[in-house]
Amino acid sequence: MSSKQTILGRVTQLAKANINALIDQAEDPQKMLDQLIRDYANNIAEAEEAVAATIGNLRLMEQDHQEDVDAAKEWGGKALAASRKADELRAGGQTAEADRFDNLAKVALGRQLQSEKEARTAEPTIAAQTEVVQKLRTGLDQMKAKLGELRAKRDELVARATSARAQNRMMDAVKSIDVLDPTSELSRFEDKVRREEAKALGKQELAASSLDAQFEQLDALGDSAEIEARLAALKS
Repeated sequence: MSSKQTILGRVTQLAKANINALIDQAEDPQKMLDQLIRDYANNIAEAEEAVAATIGNLRLMEQDHQEDVDAAKEWGGKALAASRKADELRAGGQTAEADRFDNLAKVALGRQLQSEKEARTAEPTIAAQTEVVQKLRTGLDQMKAKLGELRAKRDELVARATSARAQNRMMDAVKSIDVLDPTSELSRFEDKVRREEAKALGKQELAASSLDAQFEQLDALGDSAEIEARLAALKS
């Protein structure tokens, strides 16, 4: 019975394991979950073998019990047949032969009593074993459900880790863009263009001032010619 209790206790303990607490305590949750899944699968396989053996023992006890019940019924039938034969022989005056059949009936009744005792003795054990098997089966079902939960947790964790790594890579890329801002190169190029434009404006202003000076010179020459012409007119 102690070995059965050990099996039941082990199954119950594993089925009640707090997955979230285990994950929180783990340095590497993904590796811990992978190991837990392997351990759980192995434990379930071992538990299934133990439960199968326990069920097998229960079925043997049930078969033995049924054999005792059938034997008790059979011996009861034999006792009844022998008793009736004895009554028949005694009614015919065959007392000695009747006594022999009565003795056979007593032997059959003794076997019937023995079979009934064995059947009654086995019944509490069978009932207890049936309860143990039911608890073991329930524990196995819980373990299988827990294994499914573990696998789901592991898949969720892997997906979250993959997403986190992708986000980190994206943020690193954004930081790199911030450090090497291409708009700064555009700003420098714009400054260069503006300097070129300013230089062109300066040249245009210089060209304009030179042209004005030439026109002023022409105007001065025209005035001199006019003065000379008027002087010549006065002298004539």
